[in-house]
Amino acid sequence: MFWQLILGFSLAGVIGYLGYRRQALSRSGVAGAALTGGLIFGFGGWSGAALLLAFFISSSALSRFKESQKENLAEKFSKGSQRDLSQALANGGVAAMCIVFYALTGQVAWWAAFAAALATANADTWATELGVLSRTPPRLVTNGREVEVGTSGGITFWGTGAATVGSLFIALIALLAILFDPNLHTRIPNPPLFVFLLTFAGLLASLFDSLLGATVQAIYYCDVCQKETERHPTHRCGAPTRRRRGWPWLDNDWVNFLATLVGAALGAGLLALL
Repeated sequence: MFWQLILGFSLAGVIGYLGYRRQALSRSGVAGAALTGGLIFGFGGWSGAALLLAFFISSSALSRFKESQKENLAEKFSKGSQRDLSQALANGGVAAMCIVFYALTGQVAWWAAFAAALATANADTWATELGVLSRTPPRLVTNGREVEVGTSGGITFWGTGAATVGSLFIALIALLAILFDPNLHTRIPNPPLFVFLLTFAGLLASLFDSLLGATVQAIYYCDVCQKETERHPTHRCGAPTRRRRGWPWLDNDWVNFLATLVGAALGAGLLALL
């Protein structure tokens, strides 16, 4: 286990550095990726690494997809396309904790929770990166009211479809891991059904992310630009922002963390149904 951890952190460090060179990670993001990736690679082996790489590579690629069209929405989001330390921990922290518990206890429910946490993170990322390109305006997940593109809690048919495919993508990688890993193949019954349940868990948890965004996430307002934003204490224009609604401590990173936590719980719970 010791040498596997050393190898895991080394590989995670190399991937983090490559992510930094590709501008997918900030300097602090490299540290976050090295920490979460090292734990997942070290405790989860190749099967854990496969799921993490599927999430990291696909989400990083989509963040660059039609980047120029997304530029005018940057003022609404709290951060840019480069993931920093808190973003890395928000998206991968729950998955890392789950894989560590799986390695220490041998309980396959923890592996299911790990896979579902990453399915949630991937679903949310795909929904955000592709949903903002929808030709139809988003509607609040709570009441269906039409809102501006990029508004927290706003969903579209296109974005929800992207979330479904993003969750399914991780679920299919998980299926390959189950089929080729004897420790998983003999302990997870009906792998095809598990793929469906895992996809459902990721999608449902990503919608929970939208629900938090529409209700209790901290949203601010720039009086100069007269626009809502997640940015605080200053807007992209440099003017100070004031809180308009939501809990002050619940920023987008905490929303992502809580969503992956819900996804992990759903993954473990749905596995129990099998």
